[in-house]
Amino acid sequence: MSERRKERRHHAVKAYLKESFLKSSDARPLRILAEYMEPKKRFDESRIDDTIVFMGSARLLAREEAEAAVRAAEGGQGDLERARRQLAMSRYYEDARELAHRLTDWSKDLVDQERRFVVCTGGGPGIMEAANRGASEAKGLNVGLTISIPAEEFDNRFVTRDLSFHFHYFFMRKFWFAYLAKALLVFPGGFGTLDELFEILTLRQTGKMRKHLVIVLFGSQYWREVIDFDALVRHGTINQADLDIFHRTDSVDEAFEIVTRHLTEHALAERGAIL
Repeated sequence: MSERRKERRHHAVKAYLKESFLKSSDARPLRILAEYMEPKKRFDESRIDDTIVFMGSARLLAREEAEAAVRAAEGGQGDLERARRQLAMSRYYEDARELAHRLTDWSKDLVDQERRFVVCTGGGPGIMEAANRGASEAKGLNVGLTISIPAEEFDNRFVTRDLSFHFHYFFMRKFWFAYLAKALLVFPGGFGTLDELFEILTLRQTGKMRKHLVIVLFGSQYWREVIDFDALVRHGTINQADLDIFHRTDSVDEAFEIVTRHLTEHALAERGAIL
């Protein structure tokens, strides 16, 4: 065999190992499929069929951190008004943390060991960190579905390492939020939270999501100010019955009761996830 042919064979690269191809627009379907197949493999290995999804702002602080920011601002380091606002909003961090802890304890105490309702978040800071933290403090598995965005330290340290996922495509990340969810708890948040919430509401309203999914909006005053659902009814752009798709509350006890009652009545009698 000639030296030229040996050299050509030596440098040949299989298509599925060719990085320039895999990162090209032509290989986009392969990348999308990978963001379905690789998480599915890990969920199957961990036998996770049901999740309780927490959504909310990445910008909210734990109470201890918010209190420290207020003290610093009072000493001339930082914006005092902003620090006080963060302290007021920190109640949602602590409520999400407590609720995730209680739901994890409840799930672990179920008689049917085949059914586990695992806390799942976007894996980032704020409300996401609070829910992962609460589940971790209850010594339960929890899921983090992070996304590649230009922000520092978007993941949090409380996510179960084997259940930490990192996505490029927002729509694949949102698929995994919706596909395994049996309950959705939405805390105050910004554009990302609203985007995720309205996608789920649309799936429920149109019947494209056929499974039972309980949706709780936590923080009544916040949601009344940010989204005037009653105005949508008055203007005829949604039906009055569409407001029954979700619950609103300010109480950890009430949110816990709503979610656990729903899961007991519906999810515990079902198998698998249906979209």
